[in-house]
Amino acid sequence: MKRKKMAALGMAAVMTLSSLAAGCGGTDKGGSSSASGTAAEGKKDVVTALLPPVSATYQDKINTYIEDFNKENPDIEIKVTTASWEDVTQKLDVQVNAGSPPDIAFIGSSGVTKYLDTDMAVDISKYLEEDQINDFDENVLNYFKNQEGLYGLPAYCEIQCIGGNRELLETAGIDWKAVQKDGWTYDEFREAIKKGVVKEGDQIKTYGFLFACAGVTAKDYFGIFVKNAGMPEAFDKDLKYAYTSKQMLTFLEDLRALIDDGSMPKELGSIDAGKRWNMMLTGQTMITGKGLSSFEKSAYENTEKLKNNDGSAVEGSIPVEYVVLPVPVFEGGNQQAQGAVDGYICLTGEKNPDEQHLKNVAKVAYYLASSERAAQTCQELYLKPVCESGRTAYEKLPPIENKNEDNTKAVESLTTQIAEARPDIPADKGAAAIKIQDEVIMPKFQGLLAGEVTPEEMYQAIVDAGHAAFGEAGCVSDES
Repeated sequence: MKRKKMAALGMAAVMTLSSLAAGCGGTDKGGSSSASGTAAEGKKDVVTALLPPVSATYQDKINTYIEDFNKENPDIEIKVTTASWEDVTQKLDVQVNAGSPPDIAFIGSSGVTKYLDTDMAVDISKYLEEDQINDFDENVLNYFKNQEGLYGLPAYCEIQCIGGNRELLETAGIDWKAVQKDGWTYDEFREAIKKGVVKEGDQIKTYGFLFACAGVTAKDYFGIFVKNAGMPEAFDKDLKYAYTSKQMLTFLEDLRALIDDGSMPKELGSIDAGKRWNMMLTGQTMITGKGLSSFEKSAYENTEKLKNNDGSAVEGSIPVEYVVLPVPVFEGGNQQAQGAVDGYICLTGEKNPDEQHLKNVAKVAYYLASSERAAQTCQELYLKPVCESGRTAYEKLPPIENKNEDNTKAVESLTTQIAEARPDIPADKGAAAIKIQDEVIMPKFQGLLAGEVTPEEMYQAIVDAGHAAFGEAGCVSDES
C-alpha cells in the first residue's frame, strides 16, 4: 500500500527522480548511518534537512544556525539542502517517492496528511521533552498533529488575509480602522470595492479588489475565503465532507458576482502573485490579496525609494501605505482567519533508522523552530513567534522602526481568530479531500473565474466528486 500511495504523489516528480535524488544527500542521510549505530561508535549522526528561503535572509542565516548547533552537539551533524519555494514540494515528493526523504523538510502544515498517508511522517511526540512541546501555542502546534501523533513543529503562523492602499480606501470613504476592528460582511465588502473602482473614460484605471489567481495561487483565494463562508475545513465535526453543502453554491455565486460587478479584473486567472503586487504599488487596485504582514514592509521600502529618487523603485509606482484588512464574512459564516502554519515536518525513509537517530531528528527540529531562530525569522516576516522561547528572544531584538501599530493590532486580533486545527481528520480522508481539491475544485474554480464554468456547474462537480470519494452518507446534505 505504501508504494501505491507514494506513486500517487506525482509521476512528473518521478521523471526527475534520478537527478534530484543524487543531489539530495540521500545516501549519507542519518537514516543509513544511525541504523548501524554509528553515533554509539563515536561517529556523528547526520540529520538532513530540505529548506526553502523561509524569509529573505533565512538561507544566509541557516549556515550560522547549523554551525552553532554542530559545535554544541558534537555527536550530531546537520546537513541542509536548499530549494526555492517553487521547487521544494516537487523535490520533496521525488525523495519520498524514492523512499529516501530528508529527515526534516519545511512545508505547510496542510501537507501533513499527504506525507502521513505515505507512512513516512514520523510521530516525534515521544522523542521531545514535555517542556519542548509545551513551548508552542497549542492551537498552532495542533496544525502539525493528526489524531494523537505530532509530525512536526511550527515555525510561524502567517495570517493570510487581504490588504489595502490607505489613501485609496479613505478616498472611497471606507473606515478601514473600523473594518480592522469589527470586520465586514460580504455585502459591505462588495459595496466598498465598487466604490474603489476608478475609471478614465471607459477604461478602468483602478480596480476595487483583485486576488492573484494564476495557476496554483487560485487555491489561496478559494481556501482563504471559504473559511468565512461557514466551511472552515473540508470536513465538518462529524467528519462529513462539508463542501457539498448548499453554502458552497452561494459562496461561488458571491465570488463570481465580484467579477461581474466590474470590481475585479475579468482576466483574474492570469494575474500571478508578482503582477498582483505590482498592480498594488502602481495604484491599479485599492485592495489586494492574498495579504501578508510583510507587505507593509515591502510597501514602505518602495515608498522610501520613491522619496529618495532611487531607481530601483517599482516602475510607475506611487507612495502606498499598506493596511491589513480581514476577509469578509459570507452569509452563514463566521470570522475565521486563515492561518498559514508552516514548519518542520519530520520524515523517515525505508531504512528504518534507530530510536537514537529519530530522537536526534526531533532535537534538530525543535532547535530550528524555537528561540533565536524563531524570533529572527518571525521579525523579518513582521510576525510574532508562536513559541514562548521565540517570544523571549524576540523581545531582545532591536524593535522594528516605522511599524504601523494599527496593523500590528489587527494581525494580533486575526491571530486569535485562526480556524481551529483539525487533527481529528483521518489521513486517508484528508488525502482524498486534497485530491478532490487538486483535480476538481481548482480546475473548475479557474473556469469559474474565467466565466467558462457557472457556479451551479462547479458546485455539482464538487458534489459528484464528494459522493464518489466518501459516499452520499459521508457528505453534508442540507436536506438531511
